[in-house]
Amino acid sequence: MNQSTTKDGGILLVEDNPDDVAMTLRALKKNNINNPVVVARDGLEALDYLAGTGSFAGRGQTPAPLVILLDLKLPKLDGLGVLRRIREDSRTSLFPVVMLTSSKEEQDLIASYRLGPTATSANRWTSPSLLRRCANWGFTGSC
Repeated sequence: MNQSTTKDGGILLVEDNPDDVAMTLRALKKNNINNPVVVARDGLEALDYLAGTGSFAGRGQTPAPLVILLDLKLPKLDGLGVLRRIREDSRTSLFPVVMLTSSKEEQDLIASYRLGPTATSANRWTSPSLLRRCANWGFTGSC
């Protein structure tokens, strides 16, 4: 019998494509990952969420996301720019970040790896390897 998640934190999904957002939410639900998901549609909105500024003013700093699912190609500030800023801020530098991309360009993947040891790349939102990694962050269910 599969159990749903028991962790209090949520998931920050940073994705501008509505189809990819829907696909990700379906994959999480299918795998009994029931943590709350906050969707940021661009890089600056993601940083606002993490800092509790902009449209997220008053959100406070807790709870921190258990994981950030971060698309590489984003408007306003791309995923590498977001990851760079996350790693530079002592409040967020250790947050687990999964860089998600359909890019096959090696330099994109290498750049994400260079920005931090918890940054990982996955080929698709619903990648089985991505869902298996959930267990590393404390998610339960059928990851």
